[in-house]
Amino acid sequence: MQRQNEPTFRESVDLMFNRAVALMDLPPGLEEKIRVCNATYTVRFGVRLRGQIQTFVGYRSVHSEHMEPVKGGIRFAPSVNQDEVEALAALMTYKCALVEAPFGGSKGGLCIDPRDYDVHELEQITRRFAYELAKRDLIHPSQNVPAPDMGTGEREMAWIADQYARMNTTDINARACVTGKPLNAGGISGRVEATGRGVQYALREFFRDPRDMAKAGMSGSLDGKRVIVQGLGNVGYHAAKFLQNEDGSIITGIIERDGALYNESGLDVEKVKSWIDSHGGVTGYPDASHHAEGSSVLEQECDILIPAALEGVIHMGNAANIKAPLIIEAANGPITAGADDILRQKGTVIIPDMYANAGGVTVSYFEWVKNLSHIRFGRMQRRQEEARHELIVSELERLSEHLGDAWSMTPDFKAKYLKGADELELVRSGLDDTMRIAYQSMRNVWHEREDVEDLRTAAYLVSIDKVASSYRAKGL
Repeated sequence: MQRQNEPTFRESVDLMFNRAVALMDLPPGLEEKIRVCNATYTVRFGVRLRGQIQTFVGYRSVHSEHMEPVKGGIRFAPSVNQDEVEALAALMTYKCALVEAPFGGSKGGLCIDPRDYDVHELEQITRRFAYELAKRDLIHPSQNVPAPDMGTGEREMAWIADQYARMNTTDINARACVTGKPLNAGGISGRVEATGRGVQYALREFFRDPRDMAKAGMSGSLDGKRVIVQGLGNVGYHAAKFLQNEDGSIITGIIERDGALYNESGLDVEKVKSWIDSHGGVTGYPDASHHAEGSSVLEQECDILIPAALEGVIHMGNAANIKAPLIIEAANGPITAGADDILRQKGTVIIPDMYANAGGVTVSYFEWVKNLSHIRFGRMQRRQEEARHELIVSELERLSEHLGDAWSMTPDFKAKYLKGADELELVRSGLDDTMRIAYQSMRNVWHEREDVEDLRTAAYLVSIDKVASSYRAKGL
């Protein structure tokens, strides 16, 4: 997506960082310490496939160790390079600080197109990559904890966890070496939906404050708002589904790699998803108009635009044509620095990636804690909660009998109230709390400081300040 005169993704992150620290009073030494990437390890390893040895190139970058372990996904994509991995690691540092997850920032990548290999070959490649990283403590429960990213998922995390356990047979916390694992391999309920769920919670918090809505020229609630989603992968699909089913939003556009679907009266996210799964793309989907040039749908009229797939999809070439008053960055770096300037001048409100897609790392944090505590959330207290609720319900039933027709309980109150929270509900509650508090910290800076015009700068200010405080506390 790189265009002439357009800063690279890494330059964009540096530009945003510079814009924020210019408004802060940091000693130059500390500013530099936070800016630079501490270490990047490049690994080249061979795997015997199809009768010959193939060599693969992978990276693991550690941006900041103000807190350990460091945290960040591993992506499998042909475009993976050192600059991108280092920029994403920096973003992870700020993201973790913003949502108060006690991690430093890291990121990994393997230069590979997963579609070129079958499952058995992918497993061999993933295990070898994990071995190369783990033997250098670049996968370790107390030092570096990866997670899924573009091109990886639960399956790859299970392979990595197993590889680490094979190499560390006496480590009781081996499962905590990676997050985003399947449930039966030490994962946590709600991890797959986490990033999309976080996008939903972020939008809900935005619509709770009239001042925020006024900045975007909006009013009301999420109900009835027209939404265009770019990328119906894990994040885009869950965000769109939850907004449609739970908040009454209308998904008018869905953009995929083979074009886009548009329907003014709304698309059925579930139907589109199953069509993509069985047909490999949106082409031929019956209940919408199909646009071969998908990016043109980014410029359609809507209330909320959710770029949820690639970097740099909104750039200097199309930023002026974007009509959405509110953009929430569900992907990492979907708006280039140049486009960001154009959109800010237009008055578009952007909820930045550093905050908007932090649902994934937040629930990863919960999974890591679960692995270290060796017990699922809710196991100790759930039935005790139910027993206490039972006391109240039986008293209310007694009252209902005593009052006869004058008063009775709402029909489904008993079933709803008696249910103790299970792991999924506790995870969602923790995620909602995290997203609200992080947003409020950005919102306060945004509204209270005249020199802060946008949420992205506010997010960087809040997070860099937290990283600086951690370094100061360490005595650096």
